[in-house]
Amino acid sequence: MKEFLNHIAHIEGNIWFVPRTLQPTSFQAYKLRVTHLYQLKQHSILVSVGEDELGINPLVKVWNLEKRDSSGNPLCTRIFSAIPGNKPTEVSCLTVHENLNYMAIGFTDGSVVLKKGDITRDRHSKTDVLAEGTYPITGLGFQQSGKQTHLFVVTTENVKSYNVSLKEFPMVELDNHGCSLRCSALCDPSQDNQLIVAGDDCVYLYQPDERGPCFAFDGQKQIVHWYRGYLLIVSQEKKASKTDLVGGNEQSSEKQILTIYDLDNKFIAYTAAFDDIVDVLSEWGSLYVLTNNRKISVLQEKDTQTKLEMLFKKNLFVMAINLAKSHHLDNDGLADIFRQYGDHLYVKGDHDGAIQQYIRTIGKLEPSYVIRKFLDAQRIHNLTAYLQALHRQSLANEDHTTLLLNCYTKLKDSSKLEEFIKTSDNEVHFDVETAIKVLRQAGYFRHAVYLADKHSHHEWYLKIQLEDIKNYQEALCYIGKLPFDQAERNMKNYGKTLMHHAPDETTELLKILCTDYRASGELPAETESAGRNKNKANSEEFISIFANNPRELKNFLEHMIQVQANSPQGVYDTLLELRLQDWAHEEDVQVKKQLQEDAMSLLKSGLFKAVFDKALVLCQMHNFKDGVLYLYEQGRLYQQIMHYHMQNDEYAKVIETCERYGEQEACLWEQALGYFARKEEDCKEYISSVLRHIDRNNLMPPLLVVQTLAHNSTATLSVIKDYLINKLQQESDHIAEDERRIKQYREETKKIQEEIEELKSSAKIFQKPKCSMCNSPLELPSVHFLCGHSFHQHCFESYAEHDSECPTCMPENRKVMDMIHAQEQKLDLHDKFQHQLKCSKDGFSVIADYFGRGVFNKLTLITDPLPGRAGTANLDVGLQRDLLIHTKRTS
Repeated sequence: MKEFLNHIAHIEGNIWFVPRTLQPTSFQAYKLRVTHLYQLKQHSILVSVGEDELGINPLVKVWNLEKRDSSGNPLCTRIFSAIPGNKPTEVSCLTVHENLNYMAIGFTDGSVVLKKGDITRDRHSKTDVLAEGTYPITGLGFQQSGKQTHLFVVTTENVKSYNVSLKEFPMVELDNHGCSLRCSALCDPSQDNQLIVAGDDCVYLYQPDERGPCFAFDGQKQIVHWYRGYLLIVSQEKKASKTDLVGGNEQSSEKQILTIYDLDNKFIAYTAAFDDIVDVLSEWGSLYVLTNNRKISVLQEKDTQTKLEMLFKKNLFVMAINLAKSHHLDNDGLADIFRQYGDHLYVKGDHDGAIQQYIRTIGKLEPSYVIRKFLDAQRIHNLTAYLQALHRQSLANEDHTTLLLNCYTKLKDSSKLEEFIKTSDNEVHFDVETAIKVLRQAGYFRHAVYLADKHSHHEWYLKIQLEDIKNYQEALCYIGKLPFDQAERNMKNYGKTLMHHAPDETTELLKILCTDYRASGELPAETESAGRNKNKANSEEFISIFANNPRELKNFLEHMIQVQANSPQGVYDTLLELRLQDWAHEEDVQVKKQLQEDAMSLLKSGLFKAVFDKALVLCQMHNFKDGVLYLYEQGRLYQQIMHYHMQNDEYAKVIETCERYGEQEACLWEQALGYFARKEEDCKEYISSVLRHIDRNNLMPPLLVVQTLAHNSTATLSVIKDYLINKLQQESDHIAEDERRIKQYREETKKIQEEIEELKSSAKIFQKPKCSMCNSPLELPSVHFLCGHSFHQHCFESYAEHDSECPTCMPENRKVMDMIHAQEQKLDLHDKFQHQLKCSKDGFSVIADYFGRGVFNKLTLITDPLPGRAGTANLDVGLQRDLLIHTKRTS
């Protein structure tokens, strides 16, 4: 534990040490007396000035308190004379620098001796005399400023400053009045280590190069001391006191007043009267007051919270705030003081002052605590100020923004409102979307639009422009400035409204959006650098916008198919519908003809294949004959073409359709015959034409022709006479040809059977003289075959692939076998048979061909039961039915 020095007793030159237990000890430092002591704060070094002999120059001794000599006393490391030479004078004050390199001694004759070098040793020590004046030195002090060391010198008449770091020690006179002995002190770093000089009327603070502030304090100063930011002053003051309360006699007595000042917060922390104060000392975190009656009074500083509570009780909130700041109270503690101060002012009715204190609590105090107090309409100005501060610190939520804007609108303070919303981008302290909603609701559309435009809230901007301000042109211009994605989305949202009020301008913007969009003011190079793909919207998605504007829709669609041939199919479908509507309602013949050509040109563009049915429905709805027939033809719906002409009783067109498409679909002639057969009108000419084509191409069996015409009362025998005669003649020719072939095949079969029988029953004589392979005379050994070919054995072995097969007959035999195998493989080709039967002009020949291939033969397996009468029923019933039907029609 570090000990502190008590006041020096002059008895026998002893130095006394008083520990915390207040049990003093001493040792004899000088033979006569000790006049001055100086203990360093950062080192266990004590410097003393005293006398060993009368009339001799005072001695300065340096003591090391951590070391002891042989007697157990502190070790004296250095002794030297205070005054150079033998000049008789007394030491008035003493100071030592904490770096142990400077010591200054002041004398009553006004001179100052400066010791430079290590003060604990005699070596490397240098002595200089700074001043020799006429006024006694009353105070000394060192101040370190960076690498510069200054020495303050105070006399009874002036204050000076010496720069002891430089040669010749340049001096600056700071003031022309001084102070008494023990009335000067050095501050701590909280006051920049300034020098304090206390006069009778004021206390002055000094820097090495100038005088600082001064404070007015009454009373004759006797002692000045600095302690932890407090200025301690002991002054003499006369007061009237009652010494005899019974008799009431009054007499004058002198009291010493100890006053402790807080210079930062500018208040008196403590004041009390003492009798004959000797000195005021500070140690162990407390102040000790020594009086001449051998008493020590201890002053202990209260903790910060106690100090604040005392100030709160006296409603000294400003002083409490300053005190809290000087004691570096945290932000939460300060916020609580501000809150209490604000509550105090609010109760007093000082709402303006209260709101200023509440503003200082932002970030620590819940805003709702303050807002509830000022929701009264009479306090709207105060509430506005608080909400503004809340937004400036970016601590406001949506509700706060809403409340602030409502305050502005209630006050009708447009200037403040504009100032609030027109902050720069990096100073936005509120939720922009909330502000837009509130302004719009309050009717401040211009301000809301400004915010939406500035902060790129495109949907809000357009909603206000279109729904509230009704400025459709401005909205269109704004959309044209947006990037492609946002422009497309907003046109989908607001396109119908814009089309209703500004159809032409909206149509032009849509044309740009669906072709090669570029935002207004954007350079072409910027668009190309974004990518090779151009910004094009799907034109089909905007058709619904033109619901009530067919003229603009037609204009838009025609523009799209001109500049963009690969437009979506919906564009062509809608444009076709518009053209057909115009065609259907047009009465002028020339104009209607042109509209018809336009509609046909659109159909012939070949872009309706994917949605053929839709185009066909449109043409049928508007009774557009040319379009319907064209689409039927493109879809190869020849029967529909036929039915269309039949429904309209266009006989010539029916015949023409059969002639054009009869090759692709043969049943058209059959349908035409049935159509004319059902007509009771005289259609002999058309029936004859149909019969000629049926007869020429053998499209129907004669019996079916007769049955078809039997229902027509106008079709007499003369109509089909030539047809029947021709068919009978053809049948007769076919029968004669078949009989001839039958006779030929029977003769050939008989001849082959005789050859087979001869080979089985009689010997075969081989008389061929030459080899069938090399054509050289035969020589033994040789090989002979029943087919009549003979070979040398070596030729046969060279060319033959099998021992049992003739090399000469082998190619022909192979062909026959391949045909047999091919027929066997085609036995189950039912689908192919059905297709050939339907498409062939002569169905009977197809059936005969398949009979020849054995399609209808019953295959008998070993595991099958013996064939009986039921075997004939195994033929597929469906196949039999198809065969009978086609046989009937083609026979």
